[in-house]
Amino acid sequence: MSKRVFGILAVAGLVCICATIPAPAQRGGAPAVVLPEGEGKQMVQTLCSGCHTLNNITTGWGYDRQGWDEIIASMVVLPPEVRTTVSTYLGTHFSEKKRPATVVVPGTASVEIKEWLVPSLGSRPHDPLAASDGSVWWTGMWSNKLGRLDPKTGVMKEFPMKTEGSGPHGLTEDKDGNIWYTGNQKAMIGKLNPRTGEVTDYLMPDPAARDPHTPLFDHNGQLWFTVQNGQKVGKLNPQTGEIKLVTMPGRWNPYGVVMTSKGVPVVCMFFTNKIASFDPVTMEMKEYTLPNEASRPRRIAITGDDMIWYADYGRGYLGRLNLTTGEVKEWPSPSGPRSQPYGIAAAKDIIWYVESAIRPNTLVRFDPKSEKFQSWIIPAGGNVVRNMMATKDGDLVMAESGVNRVAFVDVKDTAN
Repeated sequence: MSKRVFGILAVAGLVCICATIPAPAQRGGAPAVVLPEGEGKQMVQTLCSGCHTLNNITTGWGYDRQGWDEIIASMVVLPPEVRTTVSTYLGTHFSEKKRPATVVVPGTASVEIKEWLVPSLGSRPHDPLAASDGSVWWTGMWSNKLGRLDPKTGVMKEFPMKTEGSGPHGLTEDKDGNIWYTGNQKAMIGKLNPRTGEVTDYLMPDPAARDPHTPLFDHNGQLWFTVQNGQKVGKLNPQTGEIKLVTMPGRWNPYGVVMTSKGVPVVCMFFTNKIASFDPVTMEMKEYTLPNEASRPRRIAITGDDMIWYADYGRGYLGRLNLTTGEVKEWPSPSGPRSQPYGIAAAKDIIWYVESAIRPNTLVRFDPKSEKFQSWIIPAGGNVVRNMMATKDGDLVMAESGVNRVAFVDVKDTAN
């Protein structure tokens, strides 16, 4: 960076909220990114890599200059001159690629989507949680915080984690109201007591279990979790702290998890066309192979009849798996094969999910009885809604990672 630029940043008192978070390593040994020449290159190289890998820029869908400017504003406070230079450089060299066309399906259901910008810029809210007391929680993956929102008042509070750079990822709640999260970047599980702010860490017994992903309690109070790139599924006993791990037979990348009415954990394997259930006691795995080899289920939901619903990220489909018979049925997502369905939830046996590749993201509703779709534009854009959850009243909560927001979806009418 030139002395002139450095001086601008120093004099203006640059505040990069997420700069305290160590930049995550390139996954899979990816080569270092070489940015194209141009005014602003050094700024991007220095500022952006302080919070995340440059692959996030070079391999994404891209934006025009205004789009980059809006994204930057949600991540970091920059002097106007620097922000203009950076957004212009990014808009020139990483302009928006041709995305799938947005298809909005009309219908008779009605929703109101309320959104809040989280306090820590660059936080990258990854997963939301609809807590039993009506609050909405989120993981600040890059701010190393958990956040709590009162959706009635809009009041938010953030809780710093004990382990630096833990990378909070997934969220769940125990019967006592404690909030549990996966420390995706530090091979750990954490428990937050929201009444005292006390955080308890549980380290993985095997260093190969390096990236715990999605947690969920079973009926016996045991915490199940996936380990995506570590290729494992785990179970933690909160009473003893004991952690048991089972290793997948290949590069399956365990991802989303749900629990059946009988307390059986079911996991989707993102790098395969497989879904698997696990014996709650022995952890023995039973696999289900989806009929299309190109299927890549990333998140799953479950309805009251124990049907598994999956968002097929790879093919742009919504799918249903019958665990008893193995039967599979699929429906093409409204915005097509490149729409990348991602976050998914079941609320009062209606399926809701987000098409994450289109801009802005769309919230999609599917009625299993009528087999009809309806969809809405997410006002702030979503910019990849990675996870969502139903509340006990049938509403929805979402984390909008790329625009640094959390959202509450007030479902006013679910009749088709």
